[in-house]
Amino acid sequence: MPLLTLGLSHKSAPLAVRERLVFDSEHVAPALARLQAHEGVQEAALISTCNRTEVYTVLDSAASANTVLHWLAESHRVDPGWLRPYMYVHQDAETVRHLLRVAPGLDSLVLGEPQIGGQAKAAYNEALNAGTLGQILDRLFQYAFAVSKQIRTETGIGAHPVSVAFAAVTLARQIFGDLKGYRGLLIGAGETIELTARHLHEQGMREFIVANRSRERARELADQYNGQAIDLASLPEHLEAADVVIASTGSQLPLLGKGSVERALRRRKHRPVFMVDIAVPRDIEPEVGDLDDVYLYTVDDLQEVIDDNMRSRREAARQAEEIIDLQVERFQQWLRSLDSVPVIRRYRDQGIAQRDEVLARARRRLNRGDDPDEVLQYLAHTLTNRLLHEPTARLREASESGRADLLDAARFLLGIDDDRDR
Repeated sequence: MPLLTLGLSHKSAPLAVRERLVFDSEHVAPALARLQAHEGVQEAALISTCNRTEVYTVLDSAASANTVLHWLAESHRVDPGWLRPYMYVHQDAETVRHLLRVAPGLDSLVLGEPQIGGQAKAAYNEALNAGTLGQILDRLFQYAFAVSKQIRTETGIGAHPVSVAFAAVTLARQIFGDLKGYRGLLIGAGETIELTARHLHEQGMREFIVANRSRERARELADQYNGQAIDLASLPEHLEAADVVIASTGSQLPLLGKGSVERALRRRKHRPVFMVDIAVPRDIEPEVGDLDDVYLYTVDDLQEVIDDNMRSRREAARQAEEIIDLQVERFQQWLRSLDSVPVIRRYRDQGIAQRDEVLARARRRLNRGDDPDEVLQYLAHTLTNRLLHEPTARLREASESGRADLLDAARFLLGIDDDRDR
């Protein structure tokens, strides 16, 4: 049964296509059930994010990539022909390699980003709850999570910030160390500021002031962290309380000037202030950076940090690819071992049946009062002959037919591959 992945991502399809193929979480389970109902689909799992929709399947000969493509098109009411040019297909070892690259973020828009790992685990749990995971996909996803953890531990691919928000927080930690006990002033309430607030909170900061043109929007963000919401006009009177100031608004004019920052520094008794101006145009006058006790960074400064860290991530990614090469082969070895399971099971069942038959005869002889030592001799002799008869007969046939290859294989399989019998 081949492993097969059918999908599209930011690499193969524009946003206008990707957004039409996203599955809401409540629709994943019924969609997977419909896919598994197709003849030949043995197992199925689905990763669906804003940047990728990928279907992982185990198929038999009755199904193909076309089966999955038509299911995907029907699920979103699009034409399969329209969808096909944006799709990629991976089979067997390449499916294994692909998931092992996806889970640690090696295939992500932002190299090494950690969110996809959580999304892959969510996909696994959704398929598990839908009952569409079997032995192979269950093992594959668990294997991918373990390899992802190994990559993050051994290469440090996630240790270097490559987002503006994370880079800003990293610089703050370089100045203040532990951020516990410090207060943040966030100017703006958009996505970047929201992400910055989350990173600051994760690093121990517990006091926040959020300033925004819409006080209601500021309150929504501040309430997530038990912070205080203010409007932009109130900035000067709250600046004194801030140790970390991060600004990102759409204002066309600076919101913080040199004079207001100077006054705040005097009231702070010149305790240092860390400022990051992410906005374009700038929210903080450049002259503020000339003040003692102010560490002011702009979005260009952060970009230098991000570029350096991206180079580090690319080096870590090269190391990660070496790990993946090895782990793909190990997973393939496990897959190949599954082919032997039915043979082993049948051979063991055959041996167990012969054992039970001979054991029953021996018990009958004991019950008749036969000498126990004779019964044991009978049991050992008869069971040995029964177990060895068929392999011995087949070896003789192979020898008579000149099948040296079978004799060599038999030596290996029976553990007698040495020169004593030659």
